[in-house]
Amino acid sequence: MRTIGLIDYYLDEWHANRYPAWIGQASGGRLKVAYAYGMKDADGGLSNAAWCERNGIKPLASIEEVVDRSDGLVVLAPDHPELHERLALPCLRSGKPTYVDKTFAPDRRTAEALFEAARAHGTPLYSASALRYAAEYAEADKTDIEVLCSVGPGDYGNYAVHQLEPVVALMGRRAKRLMYIGTPDAPALLIRFADGRQATVHLLGRDCPFGIAVKRATGGTTVLKPESDYFQAFIRQLVAFFETGVPAVEPADTIAIVTLLEYGRIAARMPYEWIELPAPG
Repeated sequence: MRTIGLIDYYLDEWHANRYPAWIGQASGGRLKVAYAYGMKDADGGLSNAAWCERNGIKPLASIEEVVDRSDGLVVLAPDHPELHERLALPCLRSGKPTYVDKTFAPDRRTAEALFEAARAHGTPLYSASALRYAAEYAEADKTDIEVLCSVGPGDYGNYAVHQLEPVVALMGRRAKRLMYIGTPDAPALLIRFADGRQATVHLLGRDCPFGIAVKRATGGTTVLKPESDYFQAFIRQLVAFFETGVPAVEPADTIAIVTLLEYGRIAARMPYEWIELPAPG
């Protein structure tokens, strides 16, 4: 049995509460989340020690201890990407497969630095939104998408990644410019690709389901509604990553997604003006 270590801002949160059981089930018991570290206790939730006792996971006093004892590493803090560099760097120096939860990094510079640290130490590194693995998206024909319109719930900071990741997965990473076209209550981006194709992303509030409509160059239109169990599909990919050391998403894709997120925040300060994007790495 191979052991997995969880590293988080605080452990009593949605992802940490589910990943240990899911990883064990998806791996048929070959992988076990055995160790955990949290920077602080959850406000209004279980302390890290109580969380570990409830889940049968050994709490450790430092990130370095988790890294030393584990065969693979999961860095969570999904709502705090600004902490990922601090939480992940000891993992990235270890050579052990490391998954960093979305949103991967707060900006392009940090994303590039994390991948460079991983390359320097031969550490397999991977990040993804679970929405990438919705069967309705993953199995869609990508070859003739001319225009894409994506909708979904949530605020820009925590939820835009779930729309931008499928946009990059379906349309590629050669976005050339973007424009903010939303309102304070409904953020939205228009993204123009180098070859003239375009995508729009709309965050329409908590009750809006995820979905994508695509207009094809051939003239047809397809509506993609992610109704499959994309979280379990993601967990299967995560298990495969820990067992093979092969990331399922290219670093350039993850950097492109972080770049769109960062420049979308910049564009929000100057709505309806094109913002040029840096060339893909």
